[in-house]
Amino acid sequence: MPVLSVLIPTLNPHPERLRRTLAGLAAQTLPADLWETLVVDNASSPPLRLADLPPVRPASTRLVAAPEPGLTAARRRGLAAAAGDLAVFVDDDNVLDPGYLATAAEFMRANPRVGAAGGRCVPEFEVPPAPWQEEFLPLLALRDPGDEAVVAPPFGPGDAPRSYPAAAAPVGAGMVLRLAAARPWLDAADPALPDRRGAELTSGGDNDIVLTLLGSGWDVAYVPALRLTHLIPAGRLAPAYLARLNRGIQKSWMQVLRRHRANPWPPVPAWTVPLRQAKAWATYRAWSSPAARIRWQGACGHFEGRAA
Repeated sequence: MPVLSVLIPTLNPHPERLRRTLAGLAAQTLPADLWETLVVDNASSPPLRLADLPPVRPASTRLVAAPEPGLTAARRRGLAAAAGDLAVFVDDDNVLDPGYLATAAEFMRANPRVGAAGGRCVPEFEVPPAPWQEEFLPLLALRDPGDEAVVAPPFGPGDAPRSYPAAAAPVGAGMVLRLAAARPWLDAADPALPDRRGAELTSGGDNDIVLTLLGSGWDVAYVPALRLTHLIPAGRLAPAYLARLNRGIQKSWMQVLRRHRANPWPPVPAWTVPLRQAKAWATYRAWSSPAARIRWQGACGHFEGRAA
């Protein structure tokens, strides 16, 4: 029986990026009999077939159908099919360092109170970003908090408002999740909560998992030895894409924080949102540059999330 299941949710994957993702898994140092790979097909058109996947892939690769659209739905379907006690979320544009799974398994074995862990997510750009774009690179789930491990304890029963442990909290790419810890999230997941669905750029699912675990008595951790490479095509640096992404992320961030009593910003009446957005247009001088417009779009999402 495997102790670890790698879950790769995917929708119409880019062939070369998926090839590199699977090749990175095939190169893992963790003995092959200790883990499995599940490619979760989230309503690709045409549907994926195992025979169509790149030939260099882990021998244990299985294909799981997840017809309900959305990243959260695909992750839930993958977890239901997983045979391991641990799951590792891998996007179809992530390349894990060879020791990633071995490090993950050992860390979680040595730290039984940690429900979820993550590490460094470093970029490989198809086109180098311009200096002005560097401000927005964290929107692409890039992170490198340093060389020191960080563990955040669970919320206390009276914690309100709660504080999100940004340094310790894993992002979805590369998240190592203990299935026993995931049970409260699986039982309480809100299908209306915004997360990546097709072309939508909301992304509340990762934060919802982390906050659910912290509220259920589990630690979360940053482990610097966990390292993956995020393959970033040129289109994800386009100003229009970054603007949409910032708006979607900020909106879903407000909604997730409110759901978990961790939002320091109070709700606002929906009728005030257009007025607030118009004021932010002037405050951010949104007409003046692509960066200013991206910042303004983030403010728009922030107000929409507080009103939703």
